[in-house]
Amino acid sequence: MAAILEARGLGKTYTTGPEPVVALRDFDLAVEPGTLTVIKGRSGSGKTTLLNLLGGLDRPTTGTVLVDGVDIHQLSPGELAELRRSTVGFVFQTFGLLPILTAAENVEVPMRLARADHDLRRSRSTALLEHVGLGGRVKHRPHELSGGEQQRVAIARALANEPKLLLADEPTGQLDSRTGRTIIELIYNVVREDGVAAIVATHDPAPMALADRVIELSNGRAIIPN
Repeated sequence: MAAILEARGLGKTYTTGPEPVVALRDFDLAVEPGTLTVIKGRSGSGKTTLLNLLGGLDRPTTGTVLVDGVDIHQLSPGELAELRRSTVGFVFQTFGLLPILTAAENVEVPMRLARADHDLRRSRSTALLEHVGLGGRVKHRPHELSGGEQQRVAIARALANEPKLLLADEPTGQLDSRTGRTIIELIYNVVREDGVAAIVATHDPAPMALADRVIELSNGRAIIPN
């Protein structure tokens, strides 16, 4: 099966301070549809930098990233934005929900940006919230939801435009262990049932038991067990 994502010789060096800081070096990765890859490592190991590069939120110093066969760092800003809307879903530790919008309206945001039809937005947001176990919370705003429920809304939002790739940066970081396990199982089910390729960056051991592959980052380098 063809990889949905390939990283080749990926590296990132920051030069804004008095000394260059190498955040990532010589990183290679190929991810197939329907698989869960976990990137583990301590804080500062390069996990967030890696996800930002893979999702086109930052540009590498060296190397290339191919998403669905497209070199994303050769795209124009408009083309890159369109690829992120249509092909890549993001889940962050801080949820990132808009406080004035209901759960359903938050899920609709990516579809609005993609100019989807109103009826399609409404029906799909409802279906996605039911899919993540929040069918009874569609009209609730973020402050009326628990942390775990907010993260479920964030996952539903990430799936709104039927992405092929899901990138999750510490998705359980603000949750207790039990709720975090529920979120990881939800991501795992999305991978298995919908064929999405997911890459989860975390120091939480829970997702590692479910992963198809675990890659450890240390000082910006990948440590891949045999």
